[in-house]
Amino acid sequence: MELECFVMTTYPPEIVPGRPDRDWMDEFQARFPYRCLPLVMANTTGWEILCPVDFTAVWNGGPAKSDLVITCDENPGYSMEHVCTSHFTHGVLTFHTGYMFRTPPGFAVWAGGAPNFIKDGVQPLTGLVETDWLPFPFTMNWRMTRPGMVTFKRGEPFCFIQVIEHKKMDEVQPVIKSLESDPDLKKQYETWARTRDEFNASLTARDPEAIKQGWQKFYFKGEKPTPRGEMVQHDGDHMNRRRLKTPRVQRKK
Repeated sequence: MELECFVMTTYPPEIVPGRPDRDWMDEFQARFPYRCLPLVMANTTGWEILCPVDFTAVWNGGPAKSDLVITCDENPGYSMEHVCTSHFTHGVLTFHTGYMFRTPPGFAVWAGGAPNFIKDGVQPLTGLVETDWLPFPFTMNWRMTRPGMVTFKRGEPFCFIQVIEHKKMDEVQPVIKSLESDPDLKKQYETWARTRDEFNASLTARDPEAIKQGWQKFYFKGEKPTPRGEMVQHDGDHMNRRRLKTPRVQRKK
């Protein structure tokens, strides 16, 4: 399967597989957030489109296009028209991805901000684009959340894309159930809850073995409790690292 990325500008932004690192995660003691596998997997489940220059956006809170001023920090005279503009008014920054994307039939591109990538004062907007038929590119938009100034740095992700088989979502039927309706699952949950409580109590008591272990790695290792209380590898595929492909350039025929 291919995600076709047709170049629409002379100098298109770089596209890279999603990176696991986040500055705010690095700042925690012992980088604790990286122990949360769902966080790290979300960070890496898609491709980042990277900002090509450093720039600053200043919004005075007004509704007009001119109320949002975008300036290249590296070269104040640099034209930002092909990178980011004030197009939709009301403090919305509109990025040009530099590509037209095409997906196989039934698949679409989910475009938004990079997961768990936090920027104060501005919020990425998310879109689902039917790229299996669309013959023109889409833009990536962010909205200022208050009057003020925000900066984007060269190499920061301004867009994050994922490929999803979106039409099958309509076939999914959510069903609300009681835990008692699945006795084996209930026993597994109770076993997990008991072991977690015991481990947390050991940490509170400064038990050397618990402190050395640091945290329970059941989910990271793909382990689950059996109804008898044993921890075993679950019988399906488990991923604790994403290995997305780097875009390759197709040679001219």
